[in-house]
Amino acid sequence: MLVATLLLGLLALSAWAAPADRLPNFVIIFIDDMGYADIGPFGAKGYETPNLDRMAREGRIFTDFYVTQAVCSASRAGLMTGCYNVRVSIFGALNHRANHGINPDEMTLAEVVKQKGYATACFGKWHLGHHPKFLPPGHGFDEYLGLPYSNDMWPFHPTAGKNYPDLPLIEGTRVIDPQVTHEDQCQLTTLYTERAVRFIEKHKDQPFLIYLPHSMVHVPLYVSDKFAGKSRRGLFGDVVMELDWSVGQILDTLRKHRLDKHTLVIFTSDNGPWLSYGDHAGSAGPLREGKGTMFDGGCREPTLMWWPGTIPAGTVCREPAMTIDILPTIAHLVGARLPDHPIDGKNIWPLIAGQPGAKSPHEAYFFYWGRHLQAVRMGRWKLHFPHTYRTLGGRPGGTGGKPVPYQ
Repeated sequence: MLVATLLLGLLALSAWAAPADRLPNFVIIFIDDMGYADIGPFGAKGYETPNLDRMAREGRIFTDFYVTQAVCSASRAGLMTGCYNVRVSIFGALNHRANHGINPDEMTLAEVVKQKGYATACFGKWHLGHHPKFLPPGHGFDEYLGLPYSNDMWPFHPTAGKNYPDLPLIEGTRVIDPQVTHEDQCQLTTLYTERAVRFIEKHKDQPFLIYLPHSMVHVPLYVSDKFAGKSRRGLFGDVVMELDWSVGQILDTLRKHRLDKHTLVIFTSDNGPWLSYGDHAGSAGPLREGKGTMFDGGCREPTLMWWPGTIPAGTVCREPAMTIDILPTIAHLVGARLPDHPIDGKNIWPLIAGQPGAKSPHEAYFFYWGRHLQAVRMGRWKLHFPHTYRTLGGRPGGTGGKPVPYQ
């Protein structure tokens, strides 16, 4: 059994390390406000997610995968730059009044792979600056279609609508629809998915990276007619089922063009559920709190990674990892240089590949709210300010509520 396990790890390494065929493709599916227990592999109830279930069966579940901050823009900055948001000065959720975004001097995930001739695209919610110089085309993406910020930042907001202008749909750096309507929002998941499928088909003969940051399940919730009323969990369940359909379209297209064994697909979310919205919010399951907090319910995300023939099927990684690690891992896989300035993420390919005995390359992960350190994850421990001295296994940290020494 040990020999078989070691061979599996070696095969996983050699599968990507032989680029004579082609460099690997990457698809990053980034859901908005999805809770830890909102998909089948993590215990969702009231609806089915067969395509995500298939991803889990054929790929690898990450039980302890984190984002840098439990809110939109700050979280996305970590994914795009490999840095904690405090390093790149992106905080909270940028809106139409924001005059800043990702600094043009930052090297994004797209710019990393452009060094190796990749075709790159972003279809969905950007939320890292809405002025032209901050939009995806200025950060290494060949194609972009989507909303510049959250889908609730519009005149129909129930309490703050008068503070928002019309919500635009942007292609490249040009507004192609200045006034997104309720009917338009019902079609966003389909629109983003169709564009991603078209991009795969257009670039099937060259390496590509697709970043697919869906607008859902951020409120207000919208779903197309083909999924309305399909779940036993109301509108929220319908929306998740449509997102699962979207995942299936991506996986099926990769298979159709025999790209599945050349493509790493990552599924995760920007932060946990917005619990104050009741039935229109997801569930953090066994985790504490949700969006807007640095408890695990806010920043620990349901995460799947899929690469048939390279990632061991039906396996689980319980080591901590974070979105900041995706950029350096992809740079490692394609042989691209990292930014000249320091970044915080590290290569987690041994964890993704399921190498025997692989551990997180980080001694600790740090969680900020705004500019302030709010929590630290080290091994099985998480320190939160203020804290309860409990391990992630749920057992008291020591007698009398005092912590035991870290080992």
